[in-house]
Formats: sequence, C-alpha cells, structure tokens
Amino acid sequence: MRTATAIAEDVRAGRRQPAAVAQESLDRIAAAAHLNAFAVVRPDEVLREADAVATRADLATLPLAGVPVAVKDNVPVAGYPMRTGSRATPTAPSTADHAVVTRLRDAGAVVIGLTTVPELCLWAATDGADGITRNPWNTDLTAGGSSGGAAAAVAAGLVPIAHGNDGLGSIRIPSADCGLVGIKPGRGVVPSDLGANSWFGMAENGPLATTVADAALVLSVMAGNRSLAVVDAPRALRVGLALGSPSPVVRVDGSFRQAARDTADALAGCGHRVESAELPYPASPVGQLARWTAGAAADAAGLDRSALQKRTRRHVAAGRLAGRWVRSSQIDALERRATAYFADVDVVVTPMLAQPPIAADRWSERSWASNLAANIRYAPFAALWNLLGWPALSVPVPGTHPRSGTPLAAQIAGPPGSESVLLSLAAQLERERPWTRTATDRA
Repeated sequence: MRTATAIAEDVRAGRRQPAAVAQESLDRIAAAAHLNAFAVVRPDEVLREADAVATRADLATLPLAGVPVAVKDNVPVAGYPMRTGSRATPTAPSTADHAVVTRLRDAGAVVIGLTTVPELCLWAATDGADGITRNPWNTDLTAGGSSGGAAAAVAAGLVPIAHGNDGLGSIRIPSADCGLVGIKPGRGVVPSDLGANSWFGMAENGPLATTVADAALVLSVMAGNRSLAVVDAPRALRVGLALGSPSPVVRVDGSFRQAARDTADALAGCGHRVESAELPYPASPVGQLARWTAGAAADAAGLDRSALQKRTRRHVAAGRLAGRWVRSSQIDALERRATAYFADVDVVVTPMLAQPPIAADRWSERSWASNLAANIRYAPFAALWNLLGWPALSVPVPGTHPRSGTPLAAQIAGPPGSESVLLSLAAQLERERPWTRTATDRA
C-alpha cells in the first residue's frame, strides 16, 4: 500500500482512479481476514463513494483525494450502528457522521470500514465475542488497544491511514505494538465528543500512519488546520530523556529503554541538546484509575449490564464508586509540576512500552484484575499525557524486539500546542533512522 500522501497526489493528478485504489484496499482486507482488523467492511458503498470523489469539482484541492481510511468503531458513521466492541450497545444505525468523519470525507477520504475495538474501548488488547485482533508482525501477540483494529489494518498495509482515539494511550500503544506513527493531540485541537464525557477530557481523536508526513496530513484534516500538515525542520531544542518507570511496580524492558536512548542520541546528532530529566509522574494512581473507571460507567449508562462482558461489568461497577474521586485538584497539581518541568526542556523522550505486546488471547474471558494488571505492566507510559491533556506521539525505532519480533518505539511529548514540534522531530528521526513501514515490507 502506497502512502496516503502519494495516493492523494496521484488521484488529484488523474493518474489513479479512487475506485481502483479502494478496490485494492478491499482485496487486501479480504486476504487478511485472520487479523480481524475490521468489524465492518463496506464494499458496495466504498466503490460508489470512491466514484463520487472522482467527480467532485474540488478534486484538485482535496488533501486526501481518494485515500482509503479506516474509522474506529466508537464514533458515529452514518448508516451503521456504533457498537464499540459490545453486544450491549444499540443496533440502530447512526443518523450522522462524527465531526472527525465528516472532515475526513470532506477532504476526499473514502471510509473503507469500521475497525475492531475491545468492549467500550477499555483495554490495551483488542478481542471480543467476534474474534481476536492480531498483530501483523507476530500474530500470536496483540495489535494493542483500544485502536487495535486500526493499527493492525495500517501495519498490514490494508489501508494507508486510520482514525483512532486515545484515552489512556489507545492510539500510541497500538502504534508502538505495530510500528506506526501515532499522535494524540492536545485537548481541543481535534473535536473529541467520545462517549458520555470523553473520559473526563482524557480522550482525543487522532491518526495512525506509517510515515510522519501521512500522520501530519491526517491530523491537519481532523483538526481543520492545514498548517499542521507542514512539517518543517525544528530549531535546536532542549530534549529531556526520562527513562524511569511511571510506577514502582512496573519494570521497564531493556530493549524499550534502549529504544528511548537511541531516539535521544539520534536527536542529539541532529543538533538538539539532550539531558536526563525524569518526569514528575503522579505519586498516586487514583486520578487516572478514577477517570478510567468512572468514564466507563458513564459510557455504560443505559446499557443492558447482563450483555456486557464480566470484566466490563466489574470495571463499570468500580467506576460508579470511583466517580467521587474524580477531582480537578488532581490535574491542577499535576499541571503545576509539568509546567515547571517544561521550563527547563522543550520536549521529553520516554520509552513507549514497558514490555512487548501481550498475547493475542481471549482477554475478554479473563478476570478484571488480570486485565488490569496486564495493561498496566506493559503500557504505563501513556497515561500522564491524557491526564494533562497535552500532546504525545509514538514514533517507531528501527529494529525489532529480540523476544517478540515486534517493532520498537519511543514516545515524544510536549506542552500544549507542541503538535507541530513533535511531528517535526519525528520527521527528523524518520530521515536519520528510517523504519520498516509495514509488516509486509520487512525483509
């Protein structure tokens, strides 16, 4: 699969027809059914919509002209029920597109289908009653969650780009698992409107892509801000390197720690000043856990609890009790410490994962406690930036993990408004240390 940028250029120039591009994507999806990346595929509608793009009067100016895109099954897509990975959710079709879907369509993108998610998008592995979503790099392992289907689809070359969203790392974790560029924008940059309350403001919509240029392009469309598509070389920056674990109970695998070091070294080679600077992680996990569980309880309000998975029922029950612990003072104190931290650095590099992706298994049939423990142990680095509502990006690091054979990754994060800076740094890394774009491209 070519990049979104290249496809759009070809379609605008008349070298490719959108329907032919869409058919190639449909064929790849059919051949990769074992990955369980899609909950819904729209073959007939896709070809009609692709033909409609080809006849648009503004075709020559469309940033995503004829580009196949996958949409995560937790935002409304007109004509299809939004199931959010659950048999408890309504089966009635949505009557209108989410604002982000509207922007993608207006930019010329063609919605190929809806990607798989864990129930209510709660977990960092994707499986459910309709199957297990697998990592194209190692099908014994998860593609991550909750944007697991999105990551599997892009990493397998089924589509060049995908929509995802991120409440506790749900773009960045699957991107790291599958070797993609995934960015969670800061609060307010892209319309969120996810579930009842976007997990108390922790969740944001964003892109998953194989290149920085594609990630920047799609983010610019989602944000309605064309300037985000322009990835310029950054000025010399102060880069903090924070290798410490966010939790005293989580051990960080040496390969992921080294991936962050290698990323910092590459940035130093580009002229940035790097220094060790450990982050002020929250001393208590109460703020994070309360928002995670109480957000789920709000999303589950009105659903048939008996139709929910056992782990979800337990999570929702915990959330009904935890709502009292969601306090703005938790974020206020964290913001003060983070603002002081960024007085001395411009951006920070951390590991993206603490351990390789967990097994592609029926986690939905395991206990709530085992799901909680597995998620926290392997992917603890993302949550800080959701609590703050600040931007953070997962960037691939060349090579694979010696045990899992899955890609390595690092995280780059910054203060509000630093999305363009994060993307420019990722573009420098891509030029200096290019990564394998998809699992199908590996030698």
